[in-house]
Amino acid sequence: QVQLVESGGGLVQPGGSLRLSCAASGSIFNIYRMAWYRQAPEKQRELVAVISSGSSTNLVDSVKGRFTISRDHAKNTVYLQMNSLKPEDTAVYYCNADLMTTGWSYLEVWGQGTLVTVSS
Repeated sequence: QVQLVESGGGLVQPGGSLRLSCAASGSIFNIYRMAWYRQAPEKQRELVAVISSGSSTNLVDSVKGRFTISRDHAKNTVYLQMNSLKPEDTAVYYCNADLMTTGWSYLEVWGQGTLVTVSS
């Protein structure tokens, strides 16, 4: 059993900052790609940021220069630092990971989501 648990969402004013965390736990042998997605009301889920096992990163153009993705391999945790937040960043943010279990199963796992609301 493997799970991802997100934390750090909440209400913030425009221009503010939040840091999301996502911790993976369970029978994990190795975690490869980790990513953050978001889904705004009545919109499709979109990829926001991705980080490889070698810590190479890529971000969607709309958040470049404002968001940073990072990971702590020892803690099986990925972070999303969000600065200069805008109302259009309001969404449920989901953590996603590709990993190998100790039972040699390759899985794609999703977190339950954390709500980020940017509003004055």
